[in-house]
Amino acid sequence: MIQVLFYLFAGVAIGGALGVVMSKSPVGSLLFMVATLASIAATYVLLEAHFLAAIQVIVYAGAIMVLFLFVIMLLNLGHDYQKDLKGGLFALISFGVVGALAGVLAREVGAIGITETPAGGLAIDAALVEHGVVGAIAQPLYTTYVVPFEITGILLLVAIVGAVVLAKKGPV
Repeated sequence: MIQVLFYLFAGVAIGGALGVVMSKSPVGSLLFMVATLASIAATYVLLEAHFLAAIQVIVYAGAIMVLFLFVIMLLNLGHDYQKDLKGGLFALISFGVVGALAGVLAREVGAIGITETPAGGLAIDAALVEHGVVGAIAQPLYTTYVVPFEITGILLLVAIVGAVVLAKKGPV
């Protein structure tokens, strides 16, 4: 049953990602992105990574999507009143393509036949016992990966400032 749910959520994530790229309006694109991020959070739950699932929903599907919505509102991009979702044949073909891709992936993953526990899993279990779930994630994040973490924050700040400057009326 878990494999069926995994492939279902994977199909929703792939379909949502395609919807983000193919959507005509930015608000529709944003809604597809929320569906994609929610299905990734559901996949984390299936993998028993509940902390990552909660962070995925709170940070990405919550805060970042609200930030994107404010940027869209600042830039006045949401005035295209065309229908976003195509009906009929397009939906049927999309469902068939996603189902075929899921079937091919299921066959390939089943053919690999992973039976032994990787060595990395034992290291993760040892870190969980030593530091707990939050500590096992926070330790490398704030020691080894602190520079990329801070650079990501600076990039988000620059993106917000750039959106405000572009949305500003009058000379710069």
